[in-house]
Amino acid sequence: MLLITGANGQLGTCLRDIVPPAQAIFTDVAELDITQESAVLDFGKDKPLTAIINCAAYTNVDKAQDEPALARQINVDGPANLAKLAALKNIPLIHISTDYVFDGSANTPLSEDAPTRPLGVYGQTKREGEEAVLKHAPTAVILRTAWLYSPYGKNFVKTMLRLGQEKQELGVVFDQVGTPTYAPHLAQAIMQILPQIKEGSKEIYHFTDEGVCSWYDLAWYVLNKVQSPCRVRPILSVQYPTKAQRPAFSVLNKNKITQAFQLQLPHWTQGADECLKKLTH
Repeated sequence: MLLITGANGQLGTCLRDIVPPAQAIFTDVAELDITQESAVLDFGKDKPLTAIINCAAYTNVDKAQDEPALARQINVDGPANLAKLAALKNIPLIHISTDYVFDGSANTPLSEDAPTRPLGVYGQTKREGEEAVLKHAPTAVILRTAWLYSPYGKNFVKTMLRLGQEKQELGVVFDQVGTPTYAPHLAQAIMQILPQIKEGSKEIYHFTDEGVCSWYDLAWYVLNKVQSPCRVRPILSVQYPTKAQRPAFSVLNKNKITQAFQLQLPHWTQGADECLKKLTH
């Protein structure tokens, strides 16, 4: 029996799509507040759990600058508590992290051992969450991903589709470069990795779709694909100020995960096509 937390978010919903209900307990904050250690341990102690997949996170990058305590509770205390439950049950924990643990100063794809230097509260708390998992879990896989989108929840692709209908022109930053990741691809990878995890191992892996683009490229691709009349214009990050600074370059090197688990990673345009097909049909 899997325990899947953050089950109402983008990734959690994608896992609901592929994991039979009889094989998992899906929880979100209403069912289980992961920030409360006693609640987590009580919830799991009598259940026949085989693994934990933590999709719960505080992900509002700008709001985190104003709510550092709440971000820390969800992104650090929560994973620590789930790791302690994993230790109590001696089961593996798969924990989702982010490209925001990096400062964006690199210019070649980042490997798992590249130095972390988060630029804001979100990235900092996610990095501390990784450390908490490595400290407390007996067996752990930390998956750093980036630019996650899906047919569910709020995300960049859905926002561009909406704005493309509302506006004649859109300015989108072209000096932040990374890789969009279609959440169903990540969900499928998690389920492929799960039976291959070696007991006692604790590893960080990078997972995104393949390829490289800017936010401008992604917006242009999406609106061009749906034949929107809206014109997409490239702008600099300084022309679109945000409360939290974003990494300028966060392309992740996926060699480690593809070799360890024999994963085939689709190109990001394939994910975008799949998502648009679901959203526009």
